[in-house]
Order: sequence, then structure tokens, then C-alpha cells
Amino acid sequence: MTYDLRSILAGWEYEPGKISVRKIVGRDGREKIQTRVDLGVLQFEPDNRPDGVRPFGCESLLEYFELRLREYIARHGSDEGFELSAQACHDLRNEAHLYYQRYLSFFVLEEFDKVERDTERNLRVIDFVSLYGDDGHDCEALESQRVYVMMMNTRARAYREMAMEDFEAALRCVEDGIEELRGQLEESHYVDDFADIDEAPEIRVLESLRNEIYDKMPPTCPERLKRDLEDAIACEDYERAAQIRDQLQSR
Repeated sequence: MTYDLRSILAGWEYEPGKISVRKIVGRDGREKIQTRVDLGVLQFEPDNRPDGVRPFGCESLLEYFELRLREYIARHGSDEGFELSAQACHDLRNEAHLYYQRYLSFFVLEEFDKVERDTERNLRVIDFVSLYGDDGHDCEALESQRVYVMMMNTRARAYREMAMEDFEAALRCVEDGIEELRGQLEESHYVDDFADIDEAPEIRVLESLRNEIYDKMPPTCPERLKRDLEDAIACEDYERAAQIRDQLQSR
């Protein structure tokens, strides 16, 4: 048996700035996800915890601490007094990073349902630590990732709808996502990082995605026509605007 990674990575060169992902079948006969990194490769299980570990016999540490919370409530009648230690918060943060690495890989593979699943899971852990954590460094670090995870969740849902050619549903996902991000940024102290909330990189990414959706819509789609009408008016092309109004009224 050889432990030299070069035999595994032969023909799969690392490309700086690019996330390279592939699927393989492991020795157990099950599918694995591999992501190329600078000095080697990351390998993930496609379901449950990415590293395949079952802490305390549970699917993940989050599930374990959620079980502890339910047991606490059963004993005490409420969650008052339930707390996560600094070590628990640290471990939950590290676990969330595993899911982050995997959902980026799934995004590259365009498996958007799994991106949605893993981002929803990480939003759950952010909420959990925010409610019960000790307000230490790890709690703050997790909370600072909230808007990014929300953005990735929105992108996953929108691209899933686009794959089914439901462009109007995709557009609703993005517009709702932008409003949710604005609300979250307004509530957090991170709003001070931007002169204008709409300058936040997560919002700019979603605005770019919104334009991508418009561009892929059929020319006769009502939402596309409304956007084209706004553009025509902004450019003072009133003849074109009148034509678009006629198209909208005839639908």
C-alpha cells in the first residue's frame, strides 16, 4: 500500500482561484465528493456529516446538542438556563466549516438541492449558538457568516428554479433574498461596514443573479417585459416603451 498522494492526484492539477470538484466511488462502494486544494485533496461524504463521523452516536454535533436541549426542556419545562460552553461553540463552529466546504463543492457540481440543505443546516447552527452560546469569539465568528450563508441559500434555490426553467420563481427567490439580506444587515452592526447597504457584496451578488435571470427569460415573459419597459423609459426610448406597453396589455 502506498500513502503517497501523487498517485491519487495524478492528472488533476491544482488551479489557483478555481474550485475543482469531482465525484469518486470509495472503497466502501459509496459515492464521495473530492475537492482539489493546494497541497492535496478534501474528501466528503455526500450526506450527513461531511467527514463521516457520528459524534455521540448522532448525525452531527448540532443534532447532539439539539437532543440535549430537548432533554433539558423535558426536565425543566423550558429552555431557560440551557447554555453551550465555549468549547461546544468552538466545536460547532468547526463542524459548520465542514458543511461550508461541502456546500461549495456541491455548488460547483450544480447540485443545488444539496447546497440548499447544507446552508439551511448552517443557518440552524448559527441560530442555535446565537440563542445558547456564551457570547465568545466563536459565537461572533458564526454570526458574521449569516448573510453569506443566506446569500448562498438564495442562490441555490434560484438556480434550482432556473434549471427547471421557472424563471419567475427564480426571480422571486432572488428578490425575497435581497430583502431578507437588507433586513439582516440593518439589524446587525455589520451595516457600519458599508456606506450603503446595497454595497454589501452579498447583495451585489444577488443583484447580478437577478440580471442573469432576466437575461435568460423568454423575451415575452411579463417580468422580462416589465424590466425592458423600465430600461426603455430610463433611456427615453419612448417609442420602444410604447411597444412594450402594448405587449404587456395584450397578454
